[in-house]
Amino acid sequence: MNIKEITARAKAAARLTRNLSIETRNGVLMQFACNLRSAEQKIIAANQIDLENARLNGMKTSFLDRLTLTASSIEAIATGVEQTASLPDPLHMVLEDRILTSGVHLKKTSTAIGVIGIIFESRPNVCADCAALTFKSGNACILKGGKDSYHSCVAITEAMHDALRKYGVSKDAVILLEHPDHAETQAWISDRNSMDLLIPRGSSRLIRSVVDNARVPVIETGAGICHVYVDETADLQMAVNIVINAKCQRPSVCNAMETLLIQKCTAERFLSLLAPALKEHGVQVFADEYACSIIPSFEKGSEENWNTEYNDLIMNIVTVEGVREAVNHIENHGTHHSESIVSSDENAVSYFMNNVDSACIYHNVSTRFTDGFEFGLGAEIGISTQKMHARGPMGLQALTTVTYHLDGNGECRK
Repeated sequence: MNIKEITARAKAAARLTRNLSIETRNGVLMQFACNLRSAEQKIIAANQIDLENARLNGMKTSFLDRLTLTASSIEAIATGVEQTASLPDPLHMVLEDRILTSGVHLKKTSTAIGVIGIIFESRPNVCADCAALTFKSGNACILKGGKDSYHSCVAITEAMHDALRKYGVSKDAVILLEHPDHAETQAWISDRNSMDLLIPRGSSRLIRSVVDNARVPVIETGAGICHVYVDETADLQMAVNIVINAKCQRPSVCNAMETLLIQKCTAERFLSLLAPALKEHGVQVFADEYACSIIPSFEKGSEENWNTEYNDLIMNIVTVEGVREAVNHIENHGTHHSESIVSSDENAVSYFMNNVDSACIYHNVSTRFTDGFEFGLGAEIGISTQKMHARGPMGLQALTTVTYHLDGNGECRK
């Protein structure tokens, strides 16, 4: 693999892609969705190879869940691509339009970023989402998936390449790297000229490695140690429903709850309702001493547990004196992703919403709503937990930058 050659091809494609009409870009995406559906059996067969290899390597159930593609999930991916096609064009939007004191006419407009590199792990749906979003926003992308999902990603990328070919667009607009070794990957992300933006999607270890070694701009799509805080004024049945949804609906994803915080004065009442539901769903619980004294079947937790993203049917329960202690716990152990308060106390809710430093903060809502589709953004490139350029679910606008167009009549600066 010659990464410099691949980079050059992607840059050439990006110069063309940014100037494609919205009709062409949308047409490619609609054809991509059609190709995904028609290639369903081929994609599932490729995915089965990845799944079998993962099982032979002893991967956990939560890992297999993220890796698995089915007919329904392929349909969901195709629908997501169509929804991306239906969204407004993020390019050439006039963000500012004014006459300067010099008489020069200034327009600030949205434009494509260029070449976007995306490193992800075991989720083949990320391959399709990223291809669709980067192309719609006029960018070229270089995708590096984990070796565990390679065959699935090849099949998905072929569906995109067929769509590009039909519309006469270079397939270099979407490039999937083939098994680069560690040294090649490090050379790629440390080359300032290799791409305009790098987005890692995956575990905290992957993200930290990319951030520490990259010499190009990086947007962190952070790990999700998400919290739900239940206070003494909460509707306890509502709280049970929210906790079960946040933890159990799909525990392998980054917006699933990992730690439940409970105000001590309501812990006994709430846990008497919650514990049977957790047992029914097969959830393993690590808890602090007070919660363990109420429900002896809970296992004793520690700081290590509070700092762990399980991505599994495992969770923590920590009791706190009130909202301030809850916010302090989130500050010390959270990842600035998604947090929720279940309460009817306006003062507590206001304090929580104004003092938690996370991308998405909820009141009486499950953390599972942190998602591009749920936010009306279409598919997402990731959920950013940093503060610059983009934060929260990253849709099309997050994949654009700005350019200033200035028009005059011979003005010279004095």
